Amino acid sequence: MTSAAERPLLFLDVDGPLIPFGTSPGHPRTAAPAPAGQGNPLLARLDPGVGARLLALGCDLVWATTWLERAKVVAPRIGLPRLPVADWPDTDAAAGPDPRGLHWKTRGLVARADGRPFIWVDDEIGPMDRLWVTAQHPGPSLLHRVDPARGLTPPDFSTLTTWLDALRATTSPGRSLP
Repeated sequence: MTSAAERPLLFLDVDGPLIPFGTSPGHPRTAAPAPAGQGNPLLARLDPGVGARLLALGCDLVWATTWLERAKVVAPRIGLPRLPVADWPDTDAAAGPDPRGLHWKTRGLVARADGRPFIWVDDEIGPMDRLWVTAQHPGPSLLHRVDPARGLTPPDFSTLTTWLDALRATTSPGRSLP
């Protein structure tokens, strides 16, 4: 297990949280569209200001997306540095079958967190994921489901900040999180 003094992890999905599937009044997307034949046209839906807000949370950011290494094209469009990518190992038969409703990312993210506090931002988090993380992860966690039609919004950031503030307040002075 890693030291509790490390910064919390923030596992970040791309489709839904960063690339919304709908439009949201008051939450304009202004990233330049990818030129024809030069990338995913959905990149135009990225909010170029969201990276600064994510960095301000004070977490170690990790891509938790099927984009894998292709997420590197997202990072500079939203003001993020190159981020590590969560690996998605093959299903481990020894671990047993997943409970019905458990997201396929859940086991891998809990393993990657290794007891460290973490936030998981995704549009596909469900009740079984919450139950499983509570039972299997010894550290604090926040599984935050984002509305995929809107993507990350100011209220989402308020929720993340409130949780992080509470986490930092409960950390003893000798082991404070940065």
